[in-house]
Amino acid sequence: MSVSPSPSSLSQSAIVTRLRAAGCVFAEDEAQLLISTARTPDDLSAMVDRRIAGLPLEHVVGWAEFCGLRVAVDPGVFVPRRRTEFLVGQATALAGPGAVVVDLCCGSGALGAALVAGLDGGELHASDIDPAAVRCARRNVVAAGGRVYEGDLYAPLPAGLRGRVDVLLANVPYVPTEEIELLPAEARVHEALVALDGGADGLDVLRRVTAEASRWLAPGGCLLFETSERQAPRAVETVARGGLVPRVATSDELYATVVIGTRPLPTGPAATSSDVAQLFRD
Repeated sequence: MSVSPSPSSLSQSAIVTRLRAAGCVFAEDEAQLLISTARTPDDLSAMVDRRIAGLPLEHVVGWAEFCGLRVAVDPGVFVPRRRTEFLVGQATALAGPGAVVVDLCCGSGALGAALVAGLDGGELHASDIDPAAVRCARRNVVAAGGRVYEGDLYAPLPAGLRGRVDVLLANVPYVPTEEIELLPAEARVHEALVALDGGADGLDVLRRVTAEASRWLAPGGCLLFETSERQAPRAVETVARGGLVPRVATSDELYATVVIGTRPLPTGPAATSSDVAQLFRD
């Protein structure tokens, strides 16, 4: 139930003023969203206070819009980024009806849920090492007909998925450890460190994912992950070392870089070092 401004509640103009003073760039839009989400005047006041204190808007309202879906996002859980919609779009173009999908480092489960929704069905499995993320993901993934497992990368997945996965989404953390302190406070303070820290060069988790990916992918299946433009050449080399054929997709509009690694068909060629170099000459 939305809350109409009244003498006993904050007016929209007052909320906008407070949000703008706190540094919220889209204060008008945020004020409207808070007002429409709050159930009571007291609830609205508390939500405004939490936002002014620096909590991500998605944690305050309890959800994020992602690929046209309203995805539940609990406090402390990684907020799905709008640029990551490009990754889901790439995956949707590659997956067929009824695809077997695994979402590693799933966070809220937004990627897997959005992909299955875009495919109008599929077999969805998701995992995360963070218990808070797993609890949140169950709300989104189970609603999409999938299952969520708690554990490190592939470890909690059913053994029966080996060699059957058509699309492996791995939104791994890729921020170098020494750059964590440069992140906006909304992410640095209010999202789990395990969802952000990618190790010394930002590729530690990716290396572990690619080392086992070919064992889980079906022939012709694809691993997709997001990385930075700067890290893409090393990420591509990592994919190739894992026995997958890499390519890079980019979106200037969303400032997104996605690497796609395909498990070759039995008669398909493996990627060579010259193939990898050519990706960055084109």
